[in-house]
Amino acid sequence: MKHFIGFICILAIVACKEKQEKPTESVEEKAARIHRDIITIDTHVDINVSNFTDAVNYTQKLDNQVNLPKLESGGLDVPWLIVYTGQGDLTEDGYAKAKENAMAKFDAIHRLCKEIAPEEISLAYTSKDVRQIIGSGKKVAMIGVENAYPIGEDISEFENYHNLGARYISLSHNGHSQFCDSNTGEADGVWLHNGLSELGKTAVKEMNRLGIMIDVSHVSKESMKQMIALSEAPIIASHSSARALCNHSRNLDDEQLLLMKENGGVVQAVAFSSYLNTEKHEAYEAYLKDVYKEVADSLGIDWYANGELADLTEAKKNAFMENYPKVVRLAKGKVAKRKDRPQPVGVSDLVDHIDYMVNLIGIEHVGISSDFDGGGGIAGWRDASETPNVTLELVKRGYSEEEIAQLWGGNLLRVLDQVQEVAKTYSVN
Repeated sequence: MKHFIGFICILAIVACKEKQEKPTESVEEKAARIHRDIITIDTHVDINVSNFTDAVNYTQKLDNQVNLPKLESGGLDVPWLIVYTGQGDLTEDGYAKAKENAMAKFDAIHRLCKEIAPEEISLAYTSKDVRQIIGSGKKVAMIGVENAYPIGEDISEFENYHNLGARYISLSHNGHSQFCDSNTGEADGVWLHNGLSELGKTAVKEMNRLGIMIDVSHVSKESMKQMIALSEAPIIASHSSARALCNHSRNLDDEQLLLMKENGGVVQAVAFSSYLNTEKHEAYEAYLKDVYKEVADSLGIDWYANGELADLTEAKKNAFMENYPKVVRLAKGKVAKRKDRPQPVGVSDLVDHIDYMVNLIGIEHVGISSDFDGGGGIAGWRDASETPNVTLELVKRGYSEEEIAQLWGGNLLRVLDQVQEVAKTYSVN
């Protein structure tokens, strides 16, 4: 018996020693494991319809920031693809041209999922769809609408958008729409509606009825406050950060953030450098300005400053936007090798905004977005392939796996579920 007890003790000592000698998981290994295990959702990725053809499409590693090879290598599960339309005249002709643009983008996304790469990516309409598609080993596309301007004044078009897969819609962009005022009114103090128009108030109710999330990125503060007061469901800011850290009208101030908490919504911090740290952004961009022109000239590409874009023809504007990612990538590659370059806005700046909002309104109300292919991208997260760097920084800041899962998509899916539950009450009534 004594020999047996002694043998057991020896086994226990050996087991304990082996446990102690087993190498612990490094921060990098922990981040990689978490990134593999959770659902990662980016709520704002712009698209160009020229990338959805038989010859040029998302199955290829294009020069843009998001495509299937980059999603795969970066472990980004759900890009929320955007039907974006710039603000135009509030006329029947303006609405008609805008509608043509919006429908082309809806068609492109459906073509990707049904014809171009149906074995690699599928369109989701609910959180259940998201989980089932990821479980099948595929990437997930979801659709957001940036600017309801193409809807015109026909409220029934919201249902058409919903049927096409739109699961969030913003009621304005850069410029006041027929629905509400834009954040851009801050610059000159000129407002069209002093918040929501009567049409906009009807739109809020219609989105509640349909189960479409209301997006307050780009709308004025007064518009946002009125939307929250009217909405029976939580709302989102699909790509906005904290104004306390960066005083830009596209960001949300503390009053707005606290309203988002009260509403039960979620704010998706955005990797758009001028919304994260304007001073660093401006210093870096000023340094890059000549390099952009140098690279564009070497490629035989026409290059324009931001202030010149509005005066371009549609064809020239489209050509510029198509070439923009390539020029920026090459220019930043050249600058990265220079020791005298200013410090660019990076992943740590993005997570500073996440930290601030988590501390103010709670982790349940914060998420992550890139605005890739629409001007987004920062040092360390310049395209979808670098997505793990965001998770790594979150791990370094002390966030747990559960918290990182919330930030990377759990909170957003929770809001989507709640919005769709509110919609069900309309069918009952």
